[in-house]
Amino acid sequence: MALVLHSTNNNKNASKALIAAEYTGVKVQLVKDFQMGVSNKTPEFIKMNPIGKVPVLETPDGPVFESNAIARYVAKSKPDSPLFGSSLIEYAQIEQWNDFSATEIDANIARWLYPRLGYGIHIPPAEEAVVAALKRALGALNTHLASNTYLVGHSITLADIIMGCNLSVGFRMILTKSFTKEFPHVERYFWTLVNQPNFCKILGEVKQAESIPDPQSKKPMEPEKPKAEPKKEVKKEEPKPQEEEPAPKPKPKNPLDLLPPSPMILDDWKRLYSNTKTNFREVAIKGFWDMYDPEGYSLWFCDYKYNDENTVSFVTLNKVGGFLQRMDLARKYAFGKMLIIGSEAPFKVKGLWLFRGKEIPKFVMEEVYDMELYEWKQVDINDEAQKERVSQMIEDYEPFEGEALLDAKCFK
Repeated sequence: MALVLHSTNNNKNASKALIAAEYTGVKVQLVKDFQMGVSNKTPEFIKMNPIGKVPVLETPDGPVFESNAIARYVAKSKPDSPLFGSSLIEYAQIEQWNDFSATEIDANIARWLYPRLGYGIHIPPAEEAVVAALKRALGALNTHLASNTYLVGHSITLADIIMGCNLSVGFRMILTKSFTKEFPHVERYFWTLVNQPNFCKILGEVKQAESIPDPQSKKPMEPEKPKAEPKKEVKKEEPKPQEEEPAPKPKPKNPLDLLPPSPMILDDWKRLYSNTKTNFREVAIKGFWDMYDPEGYSLWFCDYKYNDENTVSFVTLNKVGGFLQRMDLARKYAFGKMLIIGSEAPFKVKGLWLFRGKEIPKFVMEEVYDMELYEWKQVDINDEAQKERVSQMIEDYEPFEGEALLDAKCFK
C-alpha cells in the first residue's frame, strides 16, 4: 500500500510531508477531491483521526495524524535519511527547532492572523501580546541564523522544512516587509528555502503580504422584534436625567511608577551623558555619582555566560544589538552600557545596567529572554574597586581590564 495523505493541496501542514517526500524520494499520494468539512467528517476519516483534523497519513501499518509526526514518518521512511542530521546531537537539535517552530512561530502567527480573518474574536490587547511574543521568537531565530545558513548543519533538514512551511503562511498573509525587515537573517533564510526546487514544487510561488488584514468582525444576530401591540394611552412622564457613564478606568501603571519619588531624574542623567563631549570623567562621571540615588535605583554588572561561543565579531555584535533591541520595553526605567572586549576571538561581553528600583525589574526578567544568558551581580558602591569599574564602563575606558574594546554600545 502506498502512503496516502488526506488533505487539500494547499494546506501548509500537509506540505511538510510532501516536501519531505521530495527530498527522500518516498512516494506520497495526495488523495483526490478532498473537501474540508466534508471528507474529514466521514466515519472512515474519523476512524483514522477521532477529532477529524487534517492532515492524516494512511500507511501499511495504520494511520498517523498530526503534521509534524507525519513529516517525521515520511522522512524516516528512507533509511539513513539526511533530513535527520548525521549525529545524535544534530537529531536532537532538529527536534528542538521543530518544537520551537510549533510553539513559538506557528502558534503566534495563528493567534495573530486568525482573529483578523474572523476565526476568533479580535481583542487589541491580546493581539499586542501575541505580536510581542512573535517578535521575541523571530528575534531568537534571527540571532541563530546570523551565523547559520540552515537551522542545523550545512544542508536542509526536517527542521527547515517544518519551519519554512510554518513561516510561509505568515509571509503570505500577515508578515509584511515593514514587519520582517527587523529580522534580516530570517528573511534571507525564508526566501532561500522557498526558492529551492523541492519547496517550489509543493508551495508554488510565495508572495509576501503587502498589508495586514483588517479585523473581520461579525455582527451579532439581532433578536426578533416582538409583534406590535395596540397602543395604549400612557401618561407622559418627565424624562429622567441621563446617568453619566462612568469614566474609563485608568490603565494599570507599571509597578516602578508607584515607587517613591527619587531625586535622580533618569532623563537628566541620559542628557548629561549624551551632551558631554570633553572632560568626560570630570563632567559626566562626576555628575553621575552626584545624581545617583541608591534608594531609588540599583546598579548591576552582567557577564555573558557563553563567551567561548563568541568566535565571529559581527555575530557577537549582532547578538548584543539584539539584546539591546529587546530591552526597549525598559527604556523609561533603565540605562545600560555593553562592552564587547578583545582584539581577537573569543570576544567577551560584559555590561553595566542602571535600573529603577532596588531589584532588576520583574517584567524585564520575564519578557527579555536574553537576561538568562548573563550572570547578574549587584554593584556594591561602598567597594571603591567596583565603583571605579562602573565609572570605566560608563566612559568606555580602554584598555578595559587589560584588553582592547572591540565596541561599546549604550542603551539610553
